[in-house]
Amino acid sequence: MSRISRLCCAVLLGASSSLALADAASHAADAERFLKLAHADKLTVPVYAQVQQMFAQRFAQAPDGNRAVLERYQAKADTALDRAVGWDRLRPDMVRLYTSHFNEQELKDLIAFYESPLGQKVLLKMPTLTAQSAQITQSKLEAAVPEVNRLLAEMSDEIGVKQP
Repeated sequence: MSRISRLCCAVLLGASSSLALADAASHAADAERFLKLAHADKLTVPVYAQVQQMFAQRFAQAPDGNRAVLERYQAKADTALDRAVGWDRLRPDMVRLYTSHFNEQELKDLIAFYESPLGQKVLLKMPTLTAQSAQITQSKLEAAVPEVNRLLAEMSDEIGVKQP
């Protein structure tokens, strides 16, 4: 192979690898933009609220509690949660997750949808719809629990396993 051919190959390989890096960066940027639109940084808010509630319940059991003690421990708990599940900790994994499931064009399409009035409505209504869907499912599931428990007991008897 001549020197010129090798040089051309090297230039082409370098150019293609920088294009791949640019594509990956663009893909990741689109994932970040989508996650921002979808308010993914708020996913852990219920976790923080639940931990705050746990501390408040424990505090309520203490005799003559000092409110400053509760606030100090709640702040420490928030710091611990920030280190574990703060958005800065989650963002790289979430970007990888979304870029592994959606190609760049799909992310662009999702962004366009979520920027539209209907997409904004979906974002606004989705938490309520999800909670109500879970309630509907739970209420329907309750009807099946006695039969499932009976079947479990029946199978346990048949295979000779003692029930708790």
